[in-house]
Order: sequence, then C-alpha cells, then structure tokens
Amino acid sequence: MTANSSEPPDAAPIMILGRAFWGARTLISAVELGVFTELAQGELTLAQLRGRLGLHERGARDFLDALVALGMLHRSGGLYSNTPATAYYLDRAKPTYIGDLMELADDRGYRSWALLTAALRTGRAQSRETAGGEDLFKSMYTDEEAMRRFLRGMTGLTLPTAKAIAAAFPFEKYSTFLDVGGARGALAVQLAEAHPHLTGGVFDLPQVRPLFAEYVTEHGLTHRLSFYSGDFLTGPLPQAEILVMGHVLHDWDLETKRLLLRKAYEALPERGALIVYETLIDDDRATSAPGLLMSLNMLVDTQGGFDFTGAECVEWMLEAGFTSPSVTQLPALDGMVVGIKGTR
Repeated sequence: MTANSSEPPDAAPIMILGRAFWGARTLISAVELGVFTELAQGELTLAQLRGRLGLHERGARDFLDALVALGMLHRSGGLYSNTPATAYYLDRAKPTYIGDLMELADDRGYRSWALLTAALRTGRAQSRETAGGEDLFKSMYTDEEAMRRFLRGMTGLTLPTAKAIAAAFPFEKYSTFLDVGGARGALAVQLAEAHPHLTGGVFDLPQVRPLFAEYVTEHGLTHRLSFYSGDFLTGPLPQAEILVMGHVLHDWDLETKRLLLRKAYEALPERGALIVYETLIDDDRATSAPGLLMSLNMLVDTQGGFDFTGAECVEWMLEAGFTSPSVTQLPALDGMVVGIKGTR
C-alpha cells in the first residue's frame, strides 16, 4: 500500500493463517473417517459417502466440498474422488500411508502447540511426554501402538526422499551403509533395491527391531540388511562406508548435534561419507516456512532440538573434520548435506 492509497491492505492472508487449524482439523477428520480409503475403490456421490462414512446430513456436503476447495479431493459431475497425492499418501491400504502421523500430531502435538507462547517465554518443552524432562522417543516407544503408528507414518513420508537420495548420491563407489536412527528401514530398503551391490542396515533402539524385521522380510532383503541395537547417545556408532542421519540431528541441542557428527566421523573409514537429510531452513531464514515451523515443533516437543540451515550443517561438519560438505535440495521438503572423511 502506498502512502497515498485509500485502500486498506488485504486482511484475508492474515485471517486464513490465523484460522489455518480449521483446514488442518478438516483434513485430520477426513483421515480419521477413512474418506480417502473409501475413495480408493472409486468415485462416490455425496449420498454414497455419507452412508459409508456414517455422516449426518448437516455438514456432510460442506465437509466434502471443503476438502475439494483445500485441494484434497476432486469433484466432477457430482462424484468425489481422491487427488493423486491423497490416493498415494492417505489410503490406509498402501505402504505409503502417512495418515498415522497426522492423527498422532493431532493427539499429541496440538496440545503442545497450544502452549507455544509458554514455550517461547520459557524455552522449555510443553508436550505431555517431555515437559518433565523425559526423552520424546523413549517415551513414545514405551507405547507399542504409538510407536507402530509413528514409524509406519514415517515410512510413507520417507519413501520419496529415500528414492531421491538413492538417485542423487554415487553409491556405486561404496559397498556398505548404515542408517542411524533408521527405524523400520524405509531408506535402507530403497537403497538396497536401487543398488544391488550394497549391504547395510539400521542402527536404532532395541524396541524397533521387530518392526524392522517385519518390513525387511516383506521386501525379501533379510540377506542384505541387518539391524543393530543401541543408543547413539551413549555408545559408538557401528562402522560402515556410508552413514546416514535422516531427521535425527534436529531432535537435539547443538552440543548433541556436534557429538553425533563427531561420532559419525570416528566410525567412518577414510573417504567414507556421511549423509544428513532434514527439512532444511533456507540460508536467509526467510522463505522456508516448513523448516522454521518444524523447528518450532522441536521447541514444544523436545528438550533442546531445533532445525537448521544447510550452511549451518556444513559448518558443523567442517568442525567435526569432514571435507568439502555439499548441500543438495531434494524433492518435497527435505535437503541433503554430504560430508566426506578424508584429507583436505
């Protein structure tokens, strides 16, 4: 608006953002009701969806049309259908399903985010699980059902990034890898399938082993992928030519981030590689809303975690001894930082 303009600025962007939870709750209700799973079988009318989902007449049409307006459904000739993205990620029958993450975020995360102002004033976690000083993952992993839902959702979310990493890094120069904090093995399976010469596995807490075994067995890769139990905070990392840390560093404070990078450097052989991938914040900290909001999520959910820029990760890698770290933007929200152990 210029100094002489008589028109006030548009309030719509402010109101839309201020009420963004309306859209989020609409999507999560659709996930809970199984809207996208029902539509995976084919197009349905309003009446058919009402009957299958058990929706009351009041609100049903607005609910489904809101999903259309939000870009989560298509509607043509009175028939509703999934979009390519919701068909891929929100059909419970698919291995790419990420709806569990949304329901967990609603169940656990919304309460924490409601206390964001308190977190900003105190610097302390606000989640029910971590406000008292408990570690988020150790707390979550004591609940087997919550652990399964979280790791299933992370599998679906990781697959596109895993495929991109498999294509973006010169794995042909290496023969072994280990995914640190790799959970069920989504990345490990993708790397093994894309590069048949590789062997490797996952290093994670003991509770994760049965879920890893199930997933790897489903993909017929038990002869090439192994599980290593341990806690990367309390002991050394297993050795491999490539170590991967995906969505691991952001859970921890700066001191722990640096500790994990040093441990990775010590575990790698000469010319070994460390791959870090995260929802990186842009270096100017001005355009990457997903990365900055994820960092606020770490504020309310963890004791010291925060997200970071690619440049910051490069700096920490150099401090740990890695040479010439490089940053690569991956599809969707993630970025990859690679460091090599070797002489300068």
